[in-house]
Amino acid sequence: MNLTAWQWALLAGGAFFTGLSKTGVAGLGVLSVALFANALPARASTGALLPLLLCADIFGVAFFRKHASWPHLWKLFPWVVLGIAAGYFALGRISNAQVQRMIGVILLVMVALHWWRQRQSKEPVPHTWWFAALTGMVAGFTTMVANAAGPVMVLYLLAIGLPKLAFLGTGAWFFMLVNAFKVPFSVHLGLITPESLLMDAVLVIPMLPGAVLGPVIVRHLNQQVFERMALVLTVVAAVRLIL
Repeated sequence: MNLTAWQWALLAGGAFFTGLSKTGVAGLGVLSVALFANALPARASTGALLPLLLCADIFGVAFFRKHASWPHLWKLFPWVVLGIAAGYFALGRISNAQVQRMIGVILLVMVALHWWRQRQSKEPVPHTWWFAALTGMVAGFTTMVANAAGPVMVLYLLAIGLPKLAFLGTGAWFFMLVNAFKVPFSVHLGLITPESLLMDAVLVIPMLPGAVLGPVIVRHLNQQVFERMALVLTVVAAVRLIL
C-alpha cells in the first residue's frame, strides 16, 4: 500500500487505541474504527482493522481471562452467528453511509433505554432470552459490517450489571472468539489481503503500548467513573456515525 504520512499517523493512532480499548478503556474501539475509516476506504478499513483487533483481543484475554462470565457469553453466541451471517450478506448491498447511520441510531436507542432503566430501577436489566437475542444479533451484524460492535457490547455488559473486571474479561473472550469467527468471511469478501496483513504487521508496534497501558489505567478507575466513561464514549461514537 502506498500511504501518505498522515494516513500512517491516523492508522498508528487507531492501532494504539485498539490496544487500549481491549485491555482498559472500553468504548475506545469505535475511535479506532473512525480513524481507520478516515485513513482508508471503508471496505479496506474494515478488513485492515480485523487482524489487529484479533491481536489486541489476545492481550485482553491474557490479562482478564479469569474474570469472564461464561453463562452470558453462551446466551449471546447463537444470536451473534445469525447477526454475522446477516452482515455478510448485507455487505455489498447497502452503502457504508447507510450502515453507519443505522448503527448510530441503534446505539442511541440502546443508550436511551439504558438510561431509562436506571431511572426506573437500580436493578440490572432482567437476563431474559430476548434481550440477549437482540444484543447478539445487533452485535453480530455491526461487527461484520463495520467492526463496530464495541459500543453495543458496552451497553449490554453495563445493563446486566457486571463489575469492572468481569466486564473486561467477558468482553475480551467475546471479541476474541467472534473476531476469529469473522476471519474466513472477511477473506472470502476480499477484505483481508496480503497487503493489509503486511500493514497490520507494522501497526502491531503502536498497538502494543496501548495494550500494556490499559490494565494500569483500569486499576485507577472506580466502577462509577468506568461506566460513565463507557456511556459517554458510546454516545460520542453514535453521533459521529450518524453525522
